[in-house]
Amino acid sequence: MEKMYFCREFLTLFLSMNKIESFVYNRVKNNYVVKNLVRNAYQWLYDQLPNYDSKFSATPILRESSFFGFHDVTPFSADGTKHLACRLNMSLRMPGKEDLLEVGYWTGKNFSDWVHLGETGAWNYHKGCRLQWVDDQHCIYNAVADDQLCAELMDIETGAKQRLSWPIDTVSPDASMAATFSYERLQAMMPGYGYLYGDNDARMDESVSSETGLFLIDMKANTRQLVLSLKDLSAFQHEDTMDHTFHFVTHTEFSADNRYLAFLHRWYKGTFHRTRLVVLDLQTKTLYASPTTGMVSHYHWNQENGLVAYCRMENIDSHVYFSSPEMKEWKRCGYPQLNSDGHHHFMDNDWFLVDTYPDKWRHAKLYKVNRKTDEVVLLADVKSPKAFVAPDGDHWWKCDLHPRCDRQGRWVSFDTVHTGVRSLCIMPLS
Repeated sequence: MEKMYFCREFLTLFLSMNKIESFVYNRVKNNYVVKNLVRNAYQWLYDQLPNYDSKFSATPILRESSFFGFHDVTPFSADGTKHLACRLNMSLRMPGKEDLLEVGYWTGKNFSDWVHLGETGAWNYHKGCRLQWVDDQHCIYNAVADDQLCAELMDIETGAKQRLSWPIDTVSPDASMAATFSYERLQAMMPGYGYLYGDNDARMDESVSSETGLFLIDMKANTRQLVLSLKDLSAFQHEDTMDHTFHFVTHTEFSADNRYLAFLHRWYKGTFHRTRLVVLDLQTKTLYASPTTGMVSHYHWNQENGLVAYCRMENIDSHVYFSSPEMKEWKRCGYPQLNSDGHHHFMDNDWFLVDTYPDKWRHAKLYKVNRKTDEVVLLADVKSPKAFVAPDGDHWWKCDLHPRCDRQGRWVSFDTVHTGVRSLCIMPLS
């Protein structure tokens, strides 16, 4: 009886540890090595207890061995009838150069019909091959030609392809520009986000370079321009923590009106990591930096040129809405109910989707959040099996939900592993 009472008390303690979890997280959040060790040990304890099934607000459509990737672009066509996706033809392991990713889209009733478009060797589990729509008839994805990274612009009706000489990250809404950077440099700093192929822009022998940084590609002319070097970024609102660190850029995204380009500027040294959100006004060439304190992880624009980001403001980590590209006015969203990192996607100008990383039960949650009222609605609660935890720095195969929706607000799309297989989940939104 005494043993049973102790087990019940022990379970009760761990079921009510939100404040303790927050306390521990705040002590280890700046050291990702220690943070991961604590997380793994904590989840191991809960692995010994009975778990619960995944839950959904509506019956999902599941397409196994298929996924999309990141949260920053919509995989749905403008009319909502097609869903871009990638298909895996391999078991759970890190890809080699011989492992090609199938590229295509789902269409038809309940997205049941697969249309094959091509294959690519430029991919990873987190961001796929940066497959995205350019317009109603064209999509683009990163590829490899003669052992060099490039991008393939494809007409989905005729099958005709046009090759860009560099890989892309995001395409502007008017399809005139694409943002890019060195994927080799990104892979060195964030393994699992780059590709198996190097490039000529990495400048790995320079911690801060004037020869690489943020590039813009002219989509029609197939030309490229360095618009911000890493040295320029380091000099802009320079912080002492930037000295003697390795700088790089990632996570670019254009505003809906094509005027602004946002991206993350990061500077790392060992376990020391710092990030800020930077916005470039492409018309005036003015730069704006987020008033954050060392951390920004993910963000997304709405149609009014506002941004939601998970970041550290006044030493509190939360989801924050910046009302303009200048990022001077801001408010926390859904706090403190939502107090963990996640990936955003605006449904309209007020509501956004956001996920969580797997919790102590290895369950990831998907919410919709109103930035004005702070209303938080649970849409899905899905299990993430232990097999998909990255075991070390060389195996980056975890699966984040990365929620996206169609332009009409009828469907939410996310990647999931709750069946034990990496899969695409498309769920109706009421």
